Amino acid sequence: MKNGLIILIVLWIGMLLAACSNDAENSNVSSDRANYDSEESVEIESVEIESSNSISGEADRNTEPEVSDSQEESGSSQEEIVESDRKIIYTADLQIEVKNYQQTLNTIQSQVANRGGYVVDSNMQGYAENDSTTGQVTVRIPQDQFREFIQIVEDGSSKVLESSISGQDVTEEFIDLESRLKSRGVVEERLLSFMEQAEKTEDLLTISADLAEVQGEIEEIKGRMNYLQNRTDLATVTIYMEEKNVTISGMSEGELNTWEKTKQQFLNSINFLLAVFSGIFVFIIGNMPVLILLGVIVVIGFFVYRRIKKNNQNG
Repeated sequence: MKNGLIILIVLWIGMLLAACSNDAENSNVSSDRANYDSEESVEIESVEIESSNSISGEADRNTEPEVSDSQEESGSSQEEIVESDRKIIYTADLQIEVKNYQQTLNTIQSQVANRGGYVVDSNMQGYAENDSTTGQVTVRIPQDQFREFIQIVEDGSSKVLESSISGQDVTEEFIDLESRLKSRGVVEERLLSFMEQAEKTEDLLTISADLAEVQGEIEEIKGRMNYLQNRTDLATVTIYMEEKNVTISGMSEGELNTWEKTKQQFLNSINFLLAVFSGIFVFIIGNMPVLILLGVIVVIGFFVYRRIKKNNQNG
């Protein structure tokens, strides 16, 4: 009896130990499965984020350190920029007096053409009351020659009323645009790579939309860079000109214009002589019959007078 009871107790303890062992194994399996499921869900979620956030979101996050790095590089490079590498937009305004407006304008246009520049616009106004001319011309001149051009214009004027030169340094903006262009180029390459790997139509449409947006940004950046490059390559010069006529106070225009008065008097004399000769000619031609008759009478009277005088001498 005692032996049977001992055997039952041993079997019961063995079953308890087996049950505990199975629970532990099941717990370990469940824990491993939960960890696997968690890791798998994280991976799936990462993939979904990569595709659903227009891939460019993922690319942007991946490239943010690169942008940061490029900005740091640009920041350090800015400290090393030499004067010749700076991007500066120069503009100048001149106000001058000239003796001959048209001649000065022709000289300016010739100087601009010889230096590889061009005329942007030109306008002129004339005033009859004081016989003066004013106007302005705006030109673009290569930056390395625009100071020499300004000096030539000032030397060719009668008087410089105003002269100003200003510059805008756009070096930092240009470097920033270069960095942005580089980062957008990286995003574009990744989107193209994702497009080649995409299999679903929905993914292709999403990537195409994001690619179009990135390419639009690239074109915008390039356009701004081209604009800044043109503005820094060619300086803008605006010239205001006024033709100033010399006057002497206390003397009228008639007193100053001696040559005109001389010409007018000469013409008056010619007109008088023409009038006299014209009157004589008209008188002779108009009275020709009467003059002929009078001439015949005078001739006959002359011969009669001579005959009478001759007879008196013979008698």
